[in-house]
Amino acid sequence: MHWLDKYSEKSARSIARQSSRRSFIARIGTVLLGGASIPLLPVARADNSARAPAPAESGDPSSCDYWRYCAIDGFLCDCCGGTHNTCPPGTTASPITWIGTCTNPIDGKDYIISYNDCCGKSSCGRCLCNRNEGDRPVYQPPKSNDINWCAGSNADIPYNCSTAVVLGLAVEKS
Repeated sequence: MHWLDKYSEKSARSIARQSSRRSFIARIGTVLLGGASIPLLPVARADNSARAPAPAESGDPSSCDYWRYCAIDGFLCDCCGGTHNTCPPGTTASPITWIGTCTNPIDGKDYIISYNDCCGKSSCGRCLCNRNEGDRPVYQPPKSNDINWCAGSNADIPYNCSTAVVLGLAVEKS
């Protein structure tokens, strides 16, 4: 066992001569921080092959009677320089949204619709649409269309209009 003690002492002294305690602690910190950041790396979690195909469309997206707008409350982006899927130039989609379930009249299927407020410019003021199918009281915020979702960002950003993005088929679990 004497040879193991001598080898350990010799190795420890060699490492001590070549490095300081601060550099050792810095290396340990780097390893710990690097290991803790691994879950933050981007990962494709969704299986794109299982995504629902785009629904068949009919109707006028600038009309309040358009099928996607069954739970919308606000100005339609289609009338404000954007589309029913995209915000107008100069605005950004709020990171917080509300959802609804609308029936497509062409295929008769229910689709989950994400209503995204577009923020950054003053209100558009055109094509006001207030349909409240499936709206819930404000004590269930993700299902309420009466909240200014632009206020959920870090800055006081004004509301411009709302989009209606199809997320996928609504499937009931038994």
